[in-house]
Amino acid sequence: MTNKVTVIPGDGIGPEIMSQALGIIDVLQRYGGLQLEWERADLGGNAYEQFGHPLPDHTLKLARESDAILFGAAGGSQWDSLPRE
Repeated sequence: MTNKVTVIPGDGIGPEIMSQALGIIDVLQRYGGLQLEWERADLGGNAYEQFGHPLPDHTLKLARESDAILFGAAGGSQWDSLPRE
C-alpha cells in the first residue's frame, strides 16, 4: 500500500531540512520497502509572497487528501508584521 504524504518545506531553514529528510525517505523507499507518494505544497511566508495567503487553498486541500504531512518550519521576522487574520 502506498501512502500519500504532503511535504511542506516552509520557510527559513525548513527547505534545507526537508531536502535531507526526503533524501532519507528516498533511501528507505529504494532499499527498505517503504512506499510513499509525496507532493510538495506551500505554507508560511513563502506562500504569502507567492499567493497572498500563508495557507493557500490548494495546500489545505492537498493536506486533507493525504495520509500524512511532513512539515519543515514556517515563519520569519520579515513576516512578523503581517495581519494575523
